[in-house]
Amino acid sequence: MKDLTEGLHYYWSEDGLIVLTEQYHLEKGYCCGNGCRHCPYDFENVPEPRRSELAEQRENNPPAHRP
Repeated sequence: MKDLTEGLHYYWSEDGLIVLTEQYHLEKGYCCGNGCRHCPYDFENVPEPRRSELAEQRENNPPAHRP
């Protein structure tokens, strides 16, 4: 993947952590299986039961679309 651009591919959380954006994941092209907050692939490679937990969390509290 090319160089990452802050605000397009990632942003900093309030806790000081890097959060990868949906755009980053779309350019990567697949679910890495880590349960990323902005995964556009419905957590398809996350093992159960974590996958179901993440899907339920997203349904009840969708991620805010940040830059």
